[in-house]
Amino acid sequence: MVTGKAKVMKGCDAIVESLLKEGVDTIFGYPGGAIMPVYDSLYDYQDQLKHVLTRHEQGAIHAAQGYARVSKNVGVCLATSGPGATNLITGLADAYIDSTPLVCITGQVASHLLGTDAFQETDVLGVSTPVTKWNFQITKPEEIPGAIAKAFYIAQSGRPGPVLIDITKDAQFGSLNFKYNKCLEIRSYRPVPSVDLEQVKKAAELINNAKRPMVLFGQGVILGDAKKEFKSFIEKAGIPSAWTILGVSSIPNEHPLNVGMLGMHGNYAPNKLTSECDVLIAVGMRFDDRVTGKVSTFAAQAKVIHLEIDPAEIDKIIKADVAVLGDCKSSLSLLTQYVNSATHTNWLNKFKELDTEEYREVQQKELIPDTNKKITMAEVIDALSVKTNGEAIMVTDVGQHQMVAHRYYQYSSWKSNVTSGGLGTMGFALPAALGAKLAQPNREVIAVIGDGGFQMTIQELGTIFQYEIPVKILVLNNEFLGMVRQWQQLFFDKRYASTELVNPDFQTIVKGYHIPAELVDKREDLSDAMDRFINSNSSYFLEVRVGKEDNVFPMVPSGSSVSDIRLK
Repeated sequence: MVTGKAKVMKGCDAIVESLLKEGVDTIFGYPGGAIMPVYDSLYDYQDQLKHVLTRHEQGAIHAAQGYARVSKNVGVCLATSGPGATNLITGLADAYIDSTPLVCITGQVASHLLGTDAFQETDVLGVSTPVTKWNFQITKPEEIPGAIAKAFYIAQSGRPGPVLIDITKDAQFGSLNFKYNKCLEIRSYRPVPSVDLEQVKKAAELINNAKRPMVLFGQGVILGDAKKEFKSFIEKAGIPSAWTILGVSSIPNEHPLNVGMLGMHGNYAPNKLTSECDVLIAVGMRFDDRVTGKVSTFAAQAKVIHLEIDPAEIDKIIKADVAVLGDCKSSLSLLTQYVNSATHTNWLNKFKELDTEEYREVQQKELIPDTNKKITMAEVIDALSVKTNGEAIMVTDVGQHQMVAHRYYQYSSWKSNVTSGGLGTMGFALPAALGAKLAQPNREVIAVIGDGGFQMTIQELGTIFQYEIPVKILVLNNEFLGMVRQWQQLFFDKRYASTELVNPDFQTIVKGYHIPAELVDKREDLSDAMDRFINSNSSYFLEVRVGKEDNVFPMVPSGSSVSDIRLK
């Protein structure tokens, strides 16, 4: 136990002191009546804790997510009771499914008013239970240090996730003898299973006998800080490795064993050859439906090895022939010891052949389009990738631009991808990008957003302006809810119901926030505009008008096998 000396203080001060004991230096939030005592305390800690006033509570929690995803810290946000607390729910759900460590503190009405439908009272514990790793309501000031210590331990241990602490107003005003003990363990809670060496040996035997092995890796490699271990494993075993949308940047895109993105809009080769491999090694990924397609046909011919920290994910969707529980940093290190050094040249060449086909049928047409057509999203992302050397932190929203960004940006640096994966939250990118930039001020942070998602959290331009956060904002404007429109075109006979957008003048709006803004409508203007965008020392907004009815291919139709992936 890490202990401190007792000191008499108010509950609201104890909350702030507890955050400091956990090493917190940045908080995102929005004040209100039930959390006002904490904000009053924060006034005296401005030199130790930076509070970022977002323009909406959803913006606060997405910013905390961005902050956590590119750092080794827990994201922290504050909100008041009632609507303030319920405005966090989307972010909690997003963080829960994408395993992002957060501690959210909400104010609550005084304890004697609980259950009376008091002004701005909501049962936030009941509402948030399905989308939090743990939640707790504090009604007495002496509960504050212990609950916050437990919250931080749970949020960042094992498979990370969001935690919510709801604190009544009288607990914030009350006094306690403050003494902070960091939480180092909880009885019956075992966040990291021990690696079973026998299971590792069984996995190694399957790999050593495989003729066509394939690795599918997800965010677990990043969350487990297993960069070195993962690279050593695939290089020793010589295995082609494909990534989920949250796994990208675990290894550089240009690595010879990196064979591209899995899933509905992933690359042609890994999707097709998932149905031909004989051993499938899943590392830190959960077999999401966007990766598997039709479950009954997914890798049905292969022996499956699953390296996973969360026992609940084993056999949940795809049955594992060998399950290796534990932190992948440890399990990969052990597995590497037992696998043979190998090369699978002929097998790897199959990926290269299909890559060539995809380039000819899809990428070449998008990167070198008919000059009479509008700029393509692929052109924009390719230019961005070249001009940043693939080193920027890319924060993407949800939709066609998200898929294009992941397909065409050549990630070269570790931990460079922030996106809403499992929940698919439109409006995520703008606040997440400002949070990421505050966490990594020395790295270029670029938010790539569609015109639909941009308008969902456009008010966070005010946060960027107020705090002078030099984040770059790239909006690909096709005047449609593009991904939904694509489905309507392909599967609903072009019945474009409620997907065409009549947009405002984004340039005028952004300039109203005193952020430099530029619009590109012609291909010949793109390169210079991109240079100004990247080289700006301040925040910068670049809007590029792209083809209204351009589609994203390849594509696995919903409910189909991944081997049915379409190139057009």
